[in-house]
Amino acid sequence: MATTPSRIDMSLREQVARRSTWVSMVVNTVLTLAQLWVGMVSRSQALVADAIHSLSDLMSDVIVLLANRQSHKAADADHQYGHQRFETASSLVLGLLLLGVGAGMVWRVVPYLSPEGPSNVVVDPLALYVSVFTLLCKEGLFRYLLHQAEKVRSSMLVANAWHSRSDAASSLVVALGIAGNLAGYPVLDAVAALVVGLLILRMGGQFAWRALDDLMDRAADTEHVQQIEQAVRDTPGVLGFHDLRTRKMGDLILVDVHIEVQGEQSVAQAHDIAVAVHQRILACGAPVLDVMTHLDPA
Repeated sequence: MATTPSRIDMSLREQVARRSTWVSMVVNTVLTLAQLWVGMVSRSQALVADAIHSLSDLMSDVIVLLANRQSHKAADADHQYGHQRFETASSLVLGLLLLGVGAGMVWRVVPYLSPEGPSNVVVDPLALYVSVFTLLCKEGLFRYLLHQAEKVRSSMLVANAWHSRSDAASSLVVALGIAGNLAGYPVLDAVAALVVGLLILRMGGQFAWRALDDLMDRAADTEHVQQIEQAVRDTPGVLGFHDLRTRKMGDLILVDVHIEVQGEQSVAQAHDIAVAVHQRILACGAPVLDVMTHLDPA
């Protein structure tokens, strides 16, 4: 069967991704500069760690912009199903980037936790104000990005949104660590920096594994498979079906299915049933990119 484009408006999807990513880049640029400068001036390891975290967000936003442009290229001779998997590959890069940033942060802060380390440094109260401001900005950014991602059903944008939520969580830890430092427990600033590093490691591992799973032709989720099965089952002329297989192509789904029809029917009649199956699957609600049907006489 011929390839049929997804019903999702790809131009709208690209526009939303570009706009939301630019918003994220502006926010992360401002926060990175503010956190880094105040963290160094106030001698807060936790705030400096959060600044590095924000810098990694800025780098990931650049990757998202690049991936958004590449994934919406039309199919060509070398990529006949399109370039949707560029989004999955970019999610893998995001995960690996977070793993590297998290490992570097943990390595950097460990000396500050040792008895010989400079763990008795009391930070300036300005660091607490900046950390609270960062927390509010990151939580607001998360809610905005998630709303935009759900509007166009983009897993790459969802990953970037939850990346911002992890930033909000780390900023909360940083604020608590700085508050504890100011309350008379100086080592808590370094402990907060360590927690931020571990949070980044965990999030990076999750993103990388999910993207790798999709690149290995992971099947569609149960809800979408059930929608596809029901569409085939409800098609007039289909007596049964078997070997229904799905695999992810970015945020879209490729479907293969064997349908059973009356063996006495003409080729034209059987072809019409296959076309009907194709159309019903595309209209079933699942984000299907293409359907390949095989006719079996029952």
